[in-house]
Amino acid sequence: MPGPLNRRARSLEEMGINMGAVYEGAPQLHFRPITPRASDVYIASWAKSGTTLMQQMFHQIRMIAATGAGDMDFDDISRMTPWEDTALPLDFDMETPQRASPRGFKSHREYERLPADARYIVSLRDPKETLVSFYRFMDGWHIEAGALSLEDFYPMWLAGGPNGCDYATHLLSWYARRGEPDTLLASYPWAARNRAAMIARMADFLGLALSAEQAAQVLDMTSRSFMHAHQDRFDDAMFCKVLEERAGVPAASDSTKVQAVGSDASVLPPEIAARIDAMWAERVAPVTGHSDFASLAAALDPG
Repeated sequence: MPGPLNRRARSLEEMGINMGAVYEGAPQLHFRPITPRASDVYIASWAKSGTTLMQQMFHQIRMIAATGAGDMDFDDISRMTPWEDTALPLDFDMETPQRASPRGFKSHREYERLPADARYIVSLRDPKETLVSFYRFMDGWHIEAGALSLEDFYPMWLAGGPNGCDYATHLLSWYARRGEPDTLLASYPWAARNRAAMIARMADFLGLALSAEQAAQVLDMTSRSFMHAHQDRFDDAMFCKVLEERAGVPAASDSTKVQAVGSDASVLPPEIAARIDAMWAERVAPVTGHSDFASLAAALDPG
């Protein structure tokens, strides 16, 4: 395999070279996989579908319920709710004790590839918005700013990220569990617009009691303005470090997951939008009965 480029990638092929260097160069001094517990919670939204908001909401609910205070004393939210699919290159011990109960883990996987008998929090998002958001996230971090167009980036979106799955596989897997007591399922737009209600739903799902004042604190700490002001906690700091050390990609890159303004699907080229519509019509609509994401979300979320 070619060595690292010692710079940001300028194509998907070059990104593969850099990622190969990250994984190939990983030590295995501390890594341990998850030993599943029935009390574990997996935040299993698909890539760019509200994972970071759900991680922050989950962590602040459990910390405030346990200690009476929120917690921003961390360098990376994925140290608080670790992601097993990147644990090997990070040499991360997934059994590291967490600061409060229940334990929480990040994932982009479908239900069938996660431990059974756990609990799952999943937010779903319009596929076109996920593509735009994914592109914005990678452009200027893994990829040289402006080196790839949205059309060039589309195959990366189709792949779904490290050890993940494609969009339709993920959505259909979790949509099938929408009525299960072990699964809290919501659309990301609803959760973002109705954070107070989502906080109440999540706290109840976790079996954690919050006073009105405590719920208000979680509400403040999950606002876009608060998270953007603390964006350095949501910028994949751990992965940035190993990407710089093993592939020469500057750790100071703009890798924040919290943008000041949300992603707008209208910027997609018509051909790419049409491909996504065709995917939905072929794979999602026949199973769910919903012709588009807006219809599915309207049926899924509370009125």
